[in-house]
Amino acid sequence: MLDLVDSKTRQAESFRSDVIAGLSGPRKTLPSRWLYDDLGCDLFEQITCLDEYYPTRTETTILRQNSAQIADFCGAHAAVIEYGAGAGIKTEILLGALREPRRYLPVDIAGDFVTMTANRVGMRFPRLGIWPIVADFTEDFDVSHQLSGVDNRIGFFPGSTIGNLDPRATSAFLNRVRRHVGPGGKAIIGVDLKKDIETLIAAYDDGRGVTARFNLNLLTRINRELRGEFLLDGFLHEARWNEHTSAIEMHLVSLRDQCIAVGEHSFEFFEGETIHTESSRKYDVREFTRVVERQGWTLNKVWEDDDELFGVFGLRATSIES
Repeated sequence: MLDLVDSKTRQAESFRSDVIAGLSGPRKTLPSRWLYDDLGCDLFEQITCLDEYYPTRTETTILRQNSAQIADFCGAHAAVIEYGAGAGIKTEILLGALREPRRYLPVDIAGDFVTMTANRVGMRFPRLGIWPIVADFTEDFDVSHQLSGVDNRIGFFPGSTIGNLDPRATSAFLNRVRRHVGPGGKAIIGVDLKKDIETLIAAYDDGRGVTARFNLNLLTRINRELRGEFLLDGFLHEARWNEHTSAIEMHLVSLRDQCIAVGEHSFEFFEGETIHTESSRKYDVREFTRVVERQGWTLNKVWEDDDELFGVFGLRATSIES
């Protein structure tokens, strides 16, 4: 219980620091990880069921159709570490395909959500050792105790979340996973592939407005946790394509000139100014292969759908040097 309390305290301090720093800059921005409080996680799960949002159903189909090959790649008696576990739906597909998996470590910043996921997975796999971890997967954390005695370790990072990380954070994350799984360890990472811009924009700005509520919930969280005074009707969700970074960006656009208080701080917004809340970079297979190879991984296999919308990359750690 002490570790959980300490983790929540550290997260609260990090949240405050990120918000104040992010809103103080010349171009206002907030890290996308703070979108995922418990309500944010629930809204995101709703997004994954939308017609416009192809990544989840496409990746799920890939995992199901290639489950035997993926199980062969992973091997028997594995421990699975899932980064940003969320509801863990795709994890059940993976665990159901594996031969006698030994442990499951769901890692998520939302403590209540990851506990529910662990409980649900535990009901389906009663012989599986499950160790939920409340942590931010973009920062270092230790899993040596939970993985003690298990040599076959698999890092699982589905959902194209790798695209939310900037190049420096991507490198740090891949190194972190490599340290967790150890020499010869493996990783399965979902990657959203490059495609036409219209399809991409629709996936991040759905007709029912669920993505807008997901984005605006970040302002509600600031109001609740940091004594913010954001009025939600003063901001509009917008998705845009950034050709330079090959990324869809989510923004919150100020609809008028306004001054917003957050605790003891205040921030000026002019009409049309935005808060950049998320980038989702899109790769092709060759680009992502180069990225992972620079961080001590080799590509074993890529599983894709017929339309080449999405790729599931099977990687093997080749180096333990940082």
